[in-house]
Amino acid sequence: MWDPQLYLQFEAERTRPVRDLLSRVDVEAPARVVDLGCGTGTSTRLLSRRWPQADVLGVDSSERMVEAAVSEPTPVGTREPRYELGDAATWRSGPGLDVLFSNALLQWVPGHLKLFAGWVEDLAPGGRLAFSVPDNFDEPGHRLLAQLCASPPWSNMLEGRVSRRRARVHPLSVYADTLLAAGADVEAWTTTYLHRLRGPDPVLAWMSGTGLRPVLAALESEPAAAQEFLETYRLMLREAYPPDRSGATPMPFRRLFVVAGV
Repeated sequence: MWDPQLYLQFEAERTRPVRDLLSRVDVEAPARVVDLGCGTGTSTRLLSRRWPQADVLGVDSSERMVEAAVSEPTPVGTREPRYELGDAATWRSGPGLDVLFSNALLQWVPGHLKLFAGWVEDLAPGGRLAFSVPDNFDEPGHRLLAQLCASPPWSNMLEGRVSRRRARVHPLSVYADTLLAAGADVEAWTTTYLHRLRGPDPVLAWMSGTGLRPVLAALESEPAAAQEFLETYRLMLREAYPPDRSGATPMPFRRLFVVAGV
């Protein structure tokens, strides 16, 4: 289960890549815009502000996230975004879509390269597919998490229950080649952010909203083991991510960005 409040603890940092990606989507006045994997609707509302007359639809597989998105006020001067439940692995917009936008979703979707041809096919002339995915799985937060999951006693508890998202994120050239083969023009780039997080154990709090979530869900029936896992991981993260002289905790975060058009 996704926790909207936990995810939004670092809303400014999580939203920055959304704003950067959106700034590169060169569509003047789209009629139909979809935010696939919309989460709490933060990115959906940014899309509505960018194109206030567009029909903007947010789609997410988490009922709690969609409920949180619906509860937020509509940006002033824009059409009210719509929201619906949907699984990115099977969802299709139908033809005539002007913008298909997705932030930090595809790493959760096995085999997502196979979806690109259908998504490009659904774009209207001049339409854009724009997405970003994290590429920070070699950073200490993820390496230590994988190391801990593979060590006893948690390895036996987690075997086959926690997927490897690192294997789902492809090199930038693979995304570009796949979309070129689907008939799209492609702009692709990487950015490494240095998030300076504040609060107690901020990297643990960040990971609890995303990468740690499947582990804790898998250990839900073993609360003592889950607590021990959490405390062990907390200590490892404190050592790996010391605070700087201002008291903030620097956390590098690399992302891949792609904008494809027809």
